[in-house]
Amino acid sequence: MSHISDWVFAQYQNTPTYLIVLEMIGVFFGFLSVLYSKRENILVFPTGIISTAIFVYILLVYELLGDMMINAYYFSMSIYGWYLWTRKVDASHFIPITKTTMTEKKWSLILFIGTIVFVCFVYVVFDKFDNWTAYVDTVTTAIFFVGMWLMAKKKIENWIYWIVGDIISVPLYLYKGLVFSALQYFIFTIIAILGYIVWKKNLGKSPQTLLK
Repeated sequence: MSHISDWVFAQYQNTPTYLIVLEMIGVFFGFLSVLYSKRENILVFPTGIISTAIFVYILLVYELLGDMMINAYYFSMSIYGWYLWTRKVDASHFIPITKTTMTEKKWSLILFIGTIVFVCFVYVVFDKFDNWTAYVDTVTTAIFFVGMWLMAKKKIENWIYWIVGDIISVPLYLYKGLVFSALQYFIFTIIAILGYIVWKKNLGKSPQTLLK
C-alpha cells in the first residue's frame, strides 16, 4: 500500500499545492454531477458548472487544450441543459428521457467530426501536436462533446459516449500525472454503466420532480 501512496504523491511532487486542492475540489463536484445525472436529478447542472469551471483553469495550466475546451463547453451546455430539463410537458410533468431521432444522430456525427477538425486546428495553431496525448485528447474531446449535448437533451445514448470516453481518459490522465482525475474517470465509467441501466428503466417516463 505504501508503494502505491508513494507513487501517487510522487506525481504531485512538483505541483503547486493550490492546484492539487483545486483538482480535488473539481473531482468532488464532478462526482456529484455524474451521480445526480444518473438519478435524473437537476442538481447535475450546478455541481457540473462548479467542476468544469475549476478544470478549465487546471487543464489550461497542463496544456490539455482539447479537454480544456471540453470543460468550457460543458459549462455552457450545463446552462442549456438546466433550461431544457426544467421544461414541462404538462402542468405537473417534466420532459422525459428519450432515444435519439435519426436527425439527432446525424447532428451527433456532424458535431463529432466538426469537433475533431476544430481541435486539430487549435493544436496546429499552438504547435501542440508533440505527444501522443494530443491525438488521444482530440478524439476524447469529440466523444465528450457529443455525450454532453445528448445529456443536455436528455437522450439515453449520452451514456454510451461517456462510457467510451471515460475508458480512454483513464490512461491519458495517468500519463499526465493527474492521478485523482484518472481515478475519477475510472469511477465515472462504472457510474456511466449504471446510469445507462437506470435511464433505460425510466425511458419515456415524464418525472414529476427533478430533485431525487
